[in-house]
Amino acid sequence: MIKTLYEIFQHWSAKGSVYLLSDLHLDDDDCLLMDPDWIPPEEQIWIINNKVTRNDTFICLGDVGSSDYAAQIKAGHKVLLLGNHDRRKDYKDIFDEIYEGPLFISEKILLSHEPVYGLPWCLNIHGHDHNGIEPYAEGCKYLNLAANVCGYTPVSLGLLIKGGILADISSIHRQTIDRAAERKQMKEQFYRGIEMISED
Repeated sequence: MIKTLYEIFQHWSAKGSVYLLSDLHLDDDDCLLMDPDWIPPEEQIWIINNKVTRNDTFICLGDVGSSDYAAQIKAGHKVLLLGNHDRRKDYKDIFDEIYEGPLFISEKILLSHEPVYGLPWCLNIHGHDHNGIEPYAEGCKYLNLAANVCGYTPVSLGLLIKGGILADISSIHRQTIDRAAERKQMKEQFYRGIEMISED
């Protein structure tokens, strides 16, 4: 069980691991335009099923591609965040949960299809960037799991967390407290300065 997930998402890890991958583009015609070394959908499914078991949850961060191939993913529970190429109706019988737009799954983890900018208090796990050259915002933490960028291999969320990927991220609550303390200190310094001037 991944305890850092919000309670509503903890069922994802109740029986097994949670795996993430994005931009499968299974059997999409334009794959080779994005990456000339794009592997065939049969090979992608083999890689996924070699990693993900029937006890696991598989989360696709959008741009699935062929629903026929997606149905071959053996995960016991499948979750989809719709990408810019996806239509909910194409996958409603394949995925157990389908979300539209970014999804906070814990205090420090945001899942999205495209990168989300300006959130230094969380890890944004996303796809969409097939070249790995998105101009990421300084001070923010991103993990690009577009299939061709991460070797078409699903990544374990539990192992990421255990590996310390969240360790250097201060929560929004901590940042808010730190900013308030900084403002209070500046205000106190300002009033001390005024007192010193008035004493002279």
